[in-house]
Parts: sequence; structure tokens; C-alpha cells
Amino acid sequence: MARREISLRWQGISCAACVAKIERALRRLKGVEEASVNLAGGTVRVVYDDGKVDLNTIVTTVRDLGYEPVTEEALFTVTGMTCAACVRKVERAVSRIPGVLEANVNLAASSLRVVYLSGAVERGQIKRAVRELDYGVEDRLEGQAALEREKELREEEIRKQKRRLLLTWPIAVLVMAGMLRHYWILEDIVPAFLANKYVQWALTTPVVIFAGGQFFVNSWRGLKKGITDMNLLYATGIGAAYLIAVINTLWPDAGFGGEKATFYESAAFLTAFIVLGRYLEAVTRGRTSEALRRLMSLQPPTARIIRDGEEVEIPADEVVKGDIIVVRPGEAIPVDGQVVEGFSTVDESMLTGESLPVEKKPGDQVIGGTINRTGTFKFTATRVGRETMLSQIVKMVEDAQGSKPPLQKIADVVAGHFILAVHVLSLLVFLFWFFYGFDRFEPYIRSAFSTMALGDIRAFGFSLLMSITVLVISCPCAVGLATPSAIMAGTGKGAENGILFKTAEAIEKINKVRAVVFDKTGTLTRGEPVVTDVVPLAGNNGERVLLLAAAADKNSEHPLAQAVVRAAREKGLAVAEPSAFTALPGRGVEAMVAGKTVYAGNRTLMGEKGISWEEGREAAEKLEEEGKTVIFVAEAGKLVGLVAVADTLKEEAALAVKLLKEKGLKVIMLTGDNRRTAQAIARQAGVDEVRAEVLPWEKAEKVKELQAEGYTVAMVGDGINDAPALAQADVGIAIGTGTDVAKETGDVILIRGELLDVVAAVEIGRATINKVKQNLFWAFIYNSLGIPLAAGLFIPVNHFIVTPELAALLMALSSFSVTMNTLLLKRFVPSFRRGTRAPVRG
Repeated sequence: MARREISLRWQGISCAACVAKIERALRRLKGVEEASVNLAGGTVRVVYDDGKVDLNTIVTTVRDLGYEPVTEEALFTVTGMTCAACVRKVERAVSRIPGVLEANVNLAASSLRVVYLSGAVERGQIKRAVRELDYGVEDRLEGQAALEREKELREEEIRKQKRRLLLTWPIAVLVMAGMLRHYWILEDIVPAFLANKYVQWALTTPVVIFAGGQFFVNSWRGLKKGITDMNLLYATGIGAAYLIAVINTLWPDAGFGGEKATFYESAAFLTAFIVLGRYLEAVTRGRTSEALRRLMSLQPPTARIIRDGEEVEIPADEVVKGDIIVVRPGEAIPVDGQVVEGFSTVDESMLTGESLPVEKKPGDQVIGGTINRTGTFKFTATRVGRETMLSQIVKMVEDAQGSKPPLQKIADVVAGHFILAVHVLSLLVFLFWFFYGFDRFEPYIRSAFSTMALGDIRAFGFSLLMSITVLVISCPCAVGLATPSAIMAGTGKGAENGILFKTAEAIEKINKVRAVVFDKTGTLTRGEPVVTDVVPLAGNNGERVLLLAAAADKNSEHPLAQAVVRAAREKGLAVAEPSAFTALPGRGVEAMVAGKTVYAGNRTLMGEKGISWEEGREAAEKLEEEGKTVIFVAEAGKLVGLVAVADTLKEEAALAVKLLKEKGLKVIMLTGDNRRTAQAIARQAGVDEVRAEVLPWEKAEKVKELQAEGYTVAMVGDGINDAPALAQADVGIAIGTGTDVAKETGDVILIRGELLDVVAAVEIGRATINKVKQNLFWAFIYNSLGIPLAAGLFIPVNHFIVTPELAALLMALSSFSVTMNTLLLKRFVPSFRRGTRAPVRG
């Protein structure tokens, strides 16, 4: 045991009393020799004997005093992983490093995310632990560099497996041809020397060493650390087949099946099919992350900026805030910014999913990665580097793909413990056939890849064949790929549609949602008042009533007054400047317009001024029943009309609510408004249940009430004043409010802020989890049927055995089928964009 020294940073150490408390608690631990606290730096230095006390005990002791350790997060790219057992192997090795709190591997993304105590772990330690398992590892890059490196590593893996493929298959075919030479017309075609056992030995050896050697090396390195993975399955299967073949070639009377039991073709074809599976995985696995790669490739490599009055082209990552950038038609916008000169239309579809180009004029925001379509314009850079919306989206998608939903965690644990169980089962299968089963069945059963009869290879040879087959067919590759590949495809599809899932768990949870709660203001409604109705009275027309109201309200700062002025200007009306203006708080305004006194306000104001409003009573009450605010407009002591103002429903709100209800979801609206206004909006939106007059801090309680009733709840809000409710909900869905999406509250972010995207998010979640379930079903069905078939359970019925090479083919096809099934998600289109409202089943 060693004497160790460690310095950890902690949060909350604020005074001398804290220092004394921590030092006293640590010194009481058996094995701690020194403990000192640096108050200024917030660090705790401990010297301890790791044979008497471990780091976890030290951390727990300080935590129990009410302090939290400062943690860091590191991302790595890991190459060479192929199945769930590899995932478990890497996670266990890294988790054993003292100071590592969390280690998560994403197989489909070839990524490793590590959370560790600041000061306790070096990145080099993590890399060393991974390399000792014979996997490649390097720091994960960002942006364009990450895209290029990921592509480079993927192509390198494909080339490596392709070389092995080109080595193994021609030789395996020659070995099989030699074994089959004495059958049918092959004797006239296949040269006699290929049937020679020594020639087959010479041909098979390079296949086992150069193509199969990776399995022996990797399994040995894992075993040294007490970790098993599928490499051990392959190494045991290939090694046993090859070793017995060599023994029976050199010493046929040694008692291992005799000269007929030379399984060179099994060793060669087993290696060939495993390498084929690796090659297919390398080719197809990259396709599940295509959406992310497309996002990362959106940023152009260069930007054209104005320096000293001239245009200069520089790398996009060298743009700084305040630079003036020129963008011409057809070019990609390099960073986020604000237009200062020129007009154009911009295609934002790749980021927001919005199909129509968006018009841009001075003062408008532009987003890096979008495409300028028509005009040339200049803009000022406001967000660069990691701050751009594109960088934030890519980071969120990567984080989501790097996280694990509960389904995957269960699958990884099962796969991680599966290897040892399979070896035990393989031994039992051998013992059964050797001591009991071989003599009880027809000795002339034949297999698909071998012409020999069972009697030719005797009990040992046959039992070994069955045992190897069980090892090979049991590989949990498909189980390991089932969830991460679907999550990658689902999060990528979400990003394509302007929907960001912050974690993989959010996708799984949104699939279980049974109630959707909408905030009213700014979510179901536009969030700003607009003029909805103008009712002329006393022989006036609507245009004159609106003009009078706008002139009276022109100098008012009240939101309702501004809405009236804005409506008049949008109609092209010339709003007169009042010669006098007085704001009447709580009632309205008084103004002098064209020499006449004009009042615009509520009925209280009309009563105060002695103006009769009976003529407009019926119309006013009807408008108020619809949830609208009525402004009474009077000129020269007489009521001339009414102007109704309301926060109107978003155009797509009613359709979104209808689609959610069609999917069997309960839809509820929460609002702080009075019940009458809330009911009016709810009727227009088609919402059946309304909870009105709810204060912002009470919204979370209303969500709790729904959860207590047994509902899994999604809360849809603007991510600001709805933050407590979004956090309380099982799934918080934040309506995007700007380009700084990283600061949005919620598990799911709708970049465009459209309510139909709530429907799309639910559909993508359901489609993704359905795909996960399909993949896991087929993966487990494959093992559930494959293992009994390989063990010979069906021999009494079908007189057929599965050889190791056929098992390897089935194993490769299972992984390939899972990946191809996942790729079907690429065809997903939200139902409302397909012109149908049928539920998406994935």
C-alpha cells in the first residue's frame, strides 16, 4: 500500500470555522496522516495511506459536512469498441480510477464522457486506462476539427477492416474448397494439394494470426484487469478450433476427435465472418450520426470581413465580435450577428427546419451556418466560436448522444455480465454432448458448412464444435448497438426539425408523456396585444374610429395603446399628432385631436366624463366574453366606436392541440389571467381543461397535482417565467426565445418556437423509442433462439447443427440488421408535414 497526497477543490469553504471543521473531521479518519485547508483557494490537501483509507471515504467525509467537491468533465474519442461488452469494459476500467465519479461510453458515437474530482485525476490517467485495454483514445475535438477527425477515424477503421476482409475471405474460400474437394464435381476443379491438411494448416495460420490476432490480444489485456468482453468469446472459439485442428493434424491419435476433426475451415470462416461483421458495422455505424455531421459541416471555413475599408478573407474561427462581415448570394453565414446594411432572404432550414427563406433587413439577426439566398448584405458579428447558435446546437446534440437512457443502462449491465455466463454455458454444452448426448443421436447428421458426418469426428470433436458455436453465436454486439444507434438517429432527426433533446433520457420520457400542459401567454398566444376588432358607432366607419384611437394613444407607453397605434400604421393610416395629451392611469387617455377632445379608455373613464356608452354595451359585452379588452373611443363628448385588443392565439395552436389530443394526450392550459379570458382562449385552441388565475410560482404546484394523479407530464413554456414548472415536469419543453439556446430551461428546446414542433417532438420521441424497442427485441430474440439452436436443442427435431462459421455469419447479420433498422429513422417526417395525422410508429 502507498502513501498518497491529493489536493481537491471544494465549494462553500467560507471562513476559519469551515477550515477547522474539515481538518478535524479528516484527521479523525484512520489512515489520514495530514489534512490542511487553504481558505483562499478553497482546496483541501490530504496525505493518506491508501491501504487504510480510500479516496471515496475522504470525499464522503467532507461532503457529509455540507460541502460539495468541484468536478470537471472530459470528453474523449475511443476507437476499437464493437459491442456492449466493450462499453462495460471501458466504463469499469475508467471508473476504477480514484477520483472518477462517472464514466459513460456511447458506442455509436465512439465517445467517452468522464466526470471527475478536480485535482484528483489527470486526463493522461484516463487515456492510459483505456489504452491498456488496447483501444485507441484521444481528446475529443470540437466543431470542424471534430468533423474531420471523426471522418478520418471512421475511414481508417473501414480501411483496416477491409484489409483484414481481403486477407481472410480468399483464404477461407480456398480452405473450404480443399475440404469439399472429394464431393460432387469439385474433384475435377479443385487442385488436390488444397485438400492436404498441412496446406490447410499453412493457409489458415495467417488468417488466425493477422486477422484474428486482435481478438487474442484484446481478450488477454482485459483478463489482466479482470474484465471480460466479446473478444474472449471470439478468441476462445477461433483458438479452440485452430488448436484442435493442429493437434489432430500432427497427432491424430491424441484423443481429440481424430484426423477427420480438423476444423481449419471453421477457424478460417469463423474469423472471416467476424471480420465481415466488423466491416459492416464500421460502414453503417457512421451513418447514424449523419445529421450531426451535417450540422457541423454547415459553418463555412472562411469569412469575408471589412478591414481598413477593404474586404479580407480569413478563417471563420478567427472572426471576433464586432467584425463587419460581407455575405454574397449563395454563401453560408459564418457566425451569428446583426444586419447593418443590405437586404436579402436567408435559408434557415438546416437549423430551424423552417422551409421558407426568411427576409433579412438592417437590425435583423442572422444565424451562423444558414445560407444567404438573394442579396448581398453586411452584418456585425455578435456571437463567435462556442457562443454561436450552431455551436450550441451541436454541443447539445453531442451531449444528448453521449448520455444514456435507463433502457440502455440496463442493456449494458446485462451485456457486461453476459460473457462469463456464456463461457459457463459453453462448458456445460461441451460436457453434455461429450458424456451423454453424442451417443444418443443419429451419427450422420450434417451441417450447412461441413460435409463430415458426426461419427467421423467422434464425441470430443463434435462436443467441441457445439461448444465453440455457442460461444460465437452469443456475442452481444446487437444488444450494444440497439439503443445508442437509435438515440443518435433520433436526436439527429430532432435537430433537423429544429428540436433539441438535451439528454437521451428526455427522449425516453417524452415517449411516456400522457399530459401536456401549456402556458398561455407567449406559448399558446403571441404574447403581445393586437387589435382584433373595430366596432364603429353613431354613423362612423371603422377606419375613422381606429384613427381617432391611434391619435389619442400615440404618446402613451401602455402596451394596449401601442397595439392600437401599430394597427393603424399597419393599415397605412397617417396617425395625427395630438396637440395635447394626458394619461389617466387605470382608465385611459385624454387627447386633443384636430381641435376636438378625444377619450380612449374603459367604461369607468366614459362614466367619469358623462359619456353614454349604452349604444356599445351589447357589442362590448360580447367582445369581453371572448376574452378581449375593449377600448371605448369618444369624440366631443359622444361615443364613436369600440376597439378590441387581445393577446391572440398563435395560428398553429388549435391544430397542435388537436393533434396532441388525437395521440391520446390530455391537454391543459395554465394561466395567470382571469377565468373568463382563459376560457375564451381555451375554446379557440380546443383545450378542454383550464387552470386560471395561477401565479407564476404556483405553476409548479399545479404540475405536481397532475403528477399526483398519475400523469407523466410535459410542460410547454417560454423557459423564463415558467422555469419552476418546466423543472418540475417530467419533461420540460422550452419555446426557443433567441439564439442563446444553451441558456434555455427545459429538457427539450423548440428552436423555432412553433407549437406544432411539440407534436413533432412527441412523434420523434415515440419513433425513436419504438426503434430502440424493436432493436432490443430482435437482438434478444437472436440470442434467445440462437443459443438453444447452437447448443443443439433442436437436433432431435431437425437433425441439423449450426457450425461456428454459420454462427459467426448470423452474429454479423444481427448487428447489421439492427443498424439498418435504425437507419429507417432517416425517413421520418412529422405527420403534419406529410399531410396526414396518423400516429408515427417508427
